[in-house]
Amino acid sequence: MHISNVLAENAIRPFVVGRKGWMFSTSPEGAHASAAMFTLVETAKANGIEPYAYL
Repeated sequence: MHISNVLAENAIRPFVVGRKGWMFSTSPEGAHASAAMFTLVETAKANGIEPYAYL
């Protein structure tokens, strides 16, 4: 049996991309707002809801 962590890596990839973007936020408030929006979008995706409709 071959053990793979591909599913786990794919699940966290969007967070890694977001983290890189948050490093360049011009204020802590902007970084917080970006993180909150990203959380809402990823939660919608995880629950099978189209993110734009969810927002």
